[in-house]
Amino acid sequence: MEKIAMLGGGSWATALTKILSENGARIDWWLRAKDDVQHLLRTRHNPRYLSSVQFDLNRVYPATDLADVVEEADWVVLAVPAAFVQPVLDKLGRDALKHKKVVSAIKGMIPGKNQLVTDYVAERFRLPRTQLGVIAGPCHAEEVALEKQSYLTIGSPDAALAQGFCELLRNRYVRAHPALDLDGIEYCAVMKNIIALTGGIAHGVGYGDNFLAVLVSNAVQEIRRFLQAISPLQRDLSASAYLGDLLVTAYSQFSRNRTFGGMVGRGYSVKSAQLEMNMIAEGYYAVKSIHEINLKLKVHMPITTAAYRVLYEKVSPQVEMELLKEQLR
Repeated sequence: MEKIAMLGGGSWATALTKILSENGARIDWWLRAKDDVQHLLRTRHNPRYLSSVQFDLNRVYPATDLADVVEEADWVVLAVPAAFVQPVLDKLGRDALKHKKVVSAIKGMIPGKNQLVTDYVAERFRLPRTQLGVIAGPCHAEEVALEKQSYLTIGSPDAALAQGFCELLRNRYVRAHPALDLDGIEYCAVMKNIIALTGGIAHGVGYGDNFLAVLVSNAVQEIRRFLQAISPLQRDLSASAYLGDLLVTAYSQFSRNRTFGGMVGRGYSVKSAQLEMNMIAEGYYAVKSIHEINLKLKVHMPITTAAYRVLYEKVSPQVEMELLKEQLR
């Protein structure tokens, strides 16, 4: 039986725990709140996210002691919001992940450091990249809970690690495939949230499907330019780990980034939108990180720039979308 430490109590952590535990793995599940642990132990449901999912407590062991959860694990899956990765992992000693395979399910960057999560983990715990992987979609946690057909890609420079985690995930409704492009998949997962958020702003202002289709088409070009500048490699951006993940995030009713952007487009302040959603829209933080990285790279990124100006420079969404539409083709 594979032993997996799941860090995080959100919808994606809940969905992954469902998949992995039902496939036979033991999950030691770290949650921050004691009340959530007690609720899980009493009812077998996560009280906050995907509450329809019922867990087998002979395979799933919720707890609040991070060091204990990680200690005996073969795999560590990171599924906390990117903004909380550093404070959570800094509670562990530098050798805590020494012999672990670490897979990030986080689609965001470390705020302030402007680092990919896997880069931060490698630096903080002195791990080789061959011990690291990343989970990419296209896949919404809500559809996993409903057992709708889903596809995942596991990116890692170590083919055996990627294949091994794919085997842990595959079941009747999940197909998983390995890929060697750790950086490209992770950056694309970050940037698709920015695109979805911008699409939400446009929709909130009043733009329709025609505009969103052009926005997404231009976004693929923007992502390609950025990846070529920061991590040059031959990539097929039409693959599902790139384009598929972008599409599902830009168009789906379950996309929290699109929802967040829509609220901002309709006139909500950033803070009020965050409070009403009660969920983290990773794109908000990702916009600032990618924008600051690009100050040095100087890649042409009109969509990211537009989102940054609305969210951080308080430019009117209506004005910014009018400016953006003139730059799209």
